[in-house]
Amino acid sequence: MKYIISFPALAIVIAAYLLMAAGGDMVIDGDAYSMTLASGVEMTLRGGDFFVIAGLAALLVEMIKAARPGRVAVLDHSLSVVTFVVALVSFLLVDYAGTATFFILTLMTLMDVIAGFAISLFAARRDLAID
Repeated sequence: MKYIISFPALAIVIAAYLLMAAGGDMVIDGDAYSMTLASGVEMTLRGGDFFVIAGLAALLVEMIKAARPGRVAVLDHSLSVVTFVVALVSFLLVDYAGTATFFILTLMTLMDVIAGFAISLFAARRDLAID
């Protein structure tokens, strides 16, 4: 069970984006939801905006998971690096992944890698501090 929790939540968002984008641009670029604000301005969310929102939620989950101690953290960090590499290669080589939305998702995976290692190092330094 603890190894299933190590699976990166951002990988699910990246995979969902790639599957939806492969189906056609209308799913990602089309208007998904609109509402009128109190100021009278109509705000419209596009399909890609929901992926950014899901990516932010997944990034929060990844930050919380990075604070866990133990050997499972090494697996978690390794899978996060793999997710970043897959996202970066997809952004550079796959035509429908070359969008601003996917670029933001790729940056989120990079932040996950960097922050995950930083959080683990800070936690390890605190555990090893001897006065």
